[in-house]
Amino acid sequence: MTNTILEMRGITKTFPGVKALSDVNLDVREGEIHAIVGENGAGKSTLMKVLSGVYPSGSYDGQIIYKGEEQHFKSISDSEHKGIVIIHQELALVPLLSIAENIFLGNEQARAGVIDWDETRDGARKLLGMVGLTEDPDTLVTNIGVGKQQLVEIAKALSKSVQLLILDEPTASLSEKDSAALLDLLMEFRKQGITSILISHKLNEVSKVADRITVIRDGRSIETLTKENISEDRIITLMVGRSLDDRYPSRVPDIGEVVFEVKNWSVYHQQHRDRQVIKNIDLNLRKGEVVGIAGLMGSGRTEFAMSVFGKSYGQKITGEVFLHGKKADMSTVEKAVANGVAYATEDRKTYGLNLIDHIKHNTTIANLRGISKVGVIDDLSEMDVANEYRKKTNIRSSSVYQVTGNLSGGNQQKVVLSKWLFANPDVLILDEPTRGIDVGAKYEIYTIINQLAAQGKAILVISSEMPELLGITDRLYVMNEGRIVGEMATSEASQEKIMRSIVRAEGKAS
Repeated sequence: MTNTILEMRGITKTFPGVKALSDVNLDVREGEIHAIVGENGAGKSTLMKVLSGVYPSGSYDGQIIYKGEEQHFKSISDSEHKGIVIIHQELALVPLLSIAENIFLGNEQARAGVIDWDETRDGARKLLGMVGLTEDPDTLVTNIGVGKQQLVEIAKALSKSVQLLILDEPTASLSEKDSAALLDLLMEFRKQGITSILISHKLNEVSKVADRITVIRDGRSIETLTKENISEDRIITLMVGRSLDDRYPSRVPDIGEVVFEVKNWSVYHQQHRDRQVIKNIDLNLRKGEVVGIAGLMGSGRTEFAMSVFGKSYGQKITGEVFLHGKKADMSTVEKAVANGVAYATEDRKTYGLNLIDHIKHNTTIANLRGISKVGVIDDLSEMDVANEYRKKTNIRSSSVYQVTGNLSGGNQQKVVLSKWLFANPDVLILDEPTRGIDVGAKYEIYTIINQLAAQGKAILVISSEMPELLGITDRLYVMNEGRIVGEMATSEASQEKIMRSIVRAEGKAS
């Protein structure tokens, strides 16, 4: 019989005005991959922060029993000392330190207070081999991709003799290839007897690797499914408390004239002046139309969107933008917004929101004139606007004065949308609008997109999830290596057809 390595009994955690966890129970067996799923704000990450000592013993009610003994972790170092290591969604690496320095940061290989660099590099090289990396340990972390950085985090965990590895949304920012490599690594760890807890919104990945899945909803543990009982439909029903027969809300398009047009758009790399990243793109959007851009990671989708929106990316930018048939000046973000164009970035935490400010200020920041009188902000008007959009987009919070950084990912994304909705754009560019968001919150975002299209907005959606693009758009462009390589009505599109466009383009290029 498999031993239980971890039990969490009756865990209750309260923040001012919010009960984040209520009597949550979890048991994890030795050597298994145990997934935890739930909607944004369900309490998944909070539960893991309780386990790892981020929220110390005494700040919550309930018991943590690890390897048969009750634990009272006061800090992360306490839990790590017992072999419990958590890797957060936002990686905790120092970009300008080397891989080796990051792996042993806080756990330096030293003798008599002096770092032994030979031992550090040799140890790092061995750990990198365990996670399938061949990089030089002296390579700066900033010079490797996100997928490899995730593996460096895992190597760092292995350096601490990890026995229970917790991964919070580890594949949220990874390509399909990097995600597959990471999941394969978890399954290899399972063979070595390492226990893993995996938090993920990607139900196909969870279904592939998990031995058991615990569903959390509204701060409560709902049910634990075993391997033979796992199905995406069953998980979704438990997560949202209802059946989502159709993951994409239906819409009857009412498409009008061309609102937004980009002609012969070319962009060179931000740092490498001779490298062209966007090559002669032509694209248009119509009133009331939802258009998608499909493509593999690195195809140039985000670079295109950012360069069009106030030339936020790139150099030596050439081409023309037309709004309602007239040439538009898009040379700065201010001019782009003034022309009725909005861009919701894929990186909401870095570029989309002020995480240390509350919902009210984040909602109005892109349209301060809309809440001002003779140049002075009207506080009551601002509060009315923030409350209106909080209700419209169904932001789950204690009030509009809740700090945005304390919201779940899905609710943060709704604040980003609220910000741009209040700016009342004619054209809305949404870059990965549902990245790191659970299936219930995704449905709400899709509903908002449909409402905007019904109001006559022209919407461009960039997404790495092809089923999403096929589910919510009217028309698709396909990008590869900085070029548009395909265009099709969504009704005639399929994942195979999209990939065929990409493969054909690569064949011509070679």
